[in-house]
Amino acid sequence: MQSTLFHLPTHWGFGGMSLPLFGFGLLLLAWAVLGGGAFAWAAARHGVRQAAMPLALPLLVVGAMILWVIPALDDGAGIPIRGYGVMLLVAAAAATWLSIVRGRTAGFDADTLLALGTDIFLWGLVGARLFYVLEYREQFFRPGMSLAESLAAVVNIAAGGLVVFGSLPTAALAAWRFASRRGLSLAKLADCIAPGLLLGLAIGRIGCFLNGCCYGGPCDLPWAVQFPAGSPPAEHYPDPSGGSLPIHPAQLYAAFDAALLAVLAVLFTPLARRDGEVFALVLTLHPISRILLEMIRVDEAPALGTSLSISQLISLGLLALAAALWWWLARQPVRPRAATGL
Repeated sequence: MQSTLFHLPTHWGFGGMSLPLFGFGLLLLAWAVLGGGAFAWAAARHGVRQAAMPLALPLLVVGAMILWVIPALDDGAGIPIRGYGVMLLVAAAAATWLSIVRGRTAGFDADTLLALGTDIFLWGLVGARLFYVLEYREQFFRPGMSLAESLAAVVNIAAGGLVVFGSLPTAALAAWRFASRRGLSLAKLADCIAPGLLLGLAIGRIGCFLNGCCYGGPCDLPWAVQFPAGSPPAEHYPDPSGGSLPIHPAQLYAAFDAALLAVLAVLFTPLARRDGEVFALVLTLHPISRILLEMIRVDEAPALGTSLSISQLISLGLLALAAALWWWLARQPVRPRAATGL
């Protein structure tokens, strides 16, 4: 576990002066220069309207983070760089990279997939965080917490706290809107990015391991892990030594599972007979593996009066959706056999 990797200073000393980096500081100036340059370059290539659609929201989000979100994270030692947040960014980059590689044979250019990846990442993040905040709202709105403290806790995503299934509605809507706006096949687009989403999930689960969340129950297997004092596993399963009892590294199981499913999705791509079948395969296999993994995880209580966790219940709903998708795909024309790559 490595929740905090290091701290960033909040000021930069230069020539006897101490200049702020965040808020109304140097980073905001860099954002204005680089963001303005990127917008001008995109506008020169595609026109102002086409440039604004993929860039406006990300630029506004980044600007808001620099102005208000990042300064609120200062813990007195600087801005903490969390292992979870770093792995989240690495996951987004890896997912986008694999999607771009696959897009070369699917007929999608890199600019299109970069814009789509940005939309899916941002809106998926919103959905995943909202789901987590609603599920564990007592952590964010405790008695005695001011509204400002609660909001700062809600936006502190880098410290951990995302529910993967919560990202599905917002990410799906973002992808549908993106495809509709650009006149692209949603099924073909979903096939292109599905393995990348799994790759990103695999890397994100390593972030869960660094953060100490999404943990498993006690075990005596050779690969059992012990988390340090103060971590969620140590609070749930305390050991006399001060850390946690040996437990299942459920986060690493989930990372391996997602990586394996990503490989299977890539290998299945040349065998798919219709657009949408790669995505349908992912939508079938991931809920099954999630149901099984939830038997090892112990951080989620049974939900809705059942013996199943909320993730297992959602997985059952996704399996029903996958069955409906396969039924619909079976009635679509078979596409001509063509050479396909990743």
